[in-house]
Amino acid sequence: MDKEEETQKEERKEVLLSWSSPSRLFKKRDAEYYRNIAAIVFLLLVILVLAREFLLIAAVLSIVFFVYVLSTVPPEEVTHKITNLGIDSAGHFYRWEELADFWFEEQWGQVLLVFRPIFGTRTIILLSDQNKEKVRETIAKYIPFLEKPEKTWVDNAASWLTKKVPLEKPV
Repeated sequence: MDKEEETQKEERKEVLLSWSSPSRLFKKRDAEYYRNIAAIVFLLLVILVLAREFLLIAAVLSIVFFVYVLSTVPPEEVTHKITNLGIDSAGHFYRWEELADFWFEEQWGQVLLVFRPIFGTRTIILLSDQNKEKVRETIAKYIPFLEKPEKTWVDNAASWLTKKVPLEKPV
């Protein structure tokens, strides 16, 4: 495709909805959360030292640092646009042909718009103050809406682990 055709396609792109929201979920954590993480990591590190798995120790410490950074640094504000060609979110464009379906979830008091692509991993967008019904009606013209998505074994395992090993008191 040459530049002229590409320019014509871009000109035909029509923005149907637009809003700004944080780039990811964020929740201020209390000291109990960090103490529980530290206790679990300490026990894991003792086991790994006894097993002489020093490379694995470095990997665990890297993951702990990553979790710490994500839970202390607030997310940036990004812009999301629903167009007639697809969804433009934080500089990434997802074409309707690449998306299989979508649904809404709620976590930490925030509404999430979740897309399941044909290939790859889910894309999650925070709705912030955007009207959920308006978003649903707009997107449902292009891809199917699911009331309740199918739970994968990863979803079930994460739910089970969260219930069995709470890192902080439920609110």
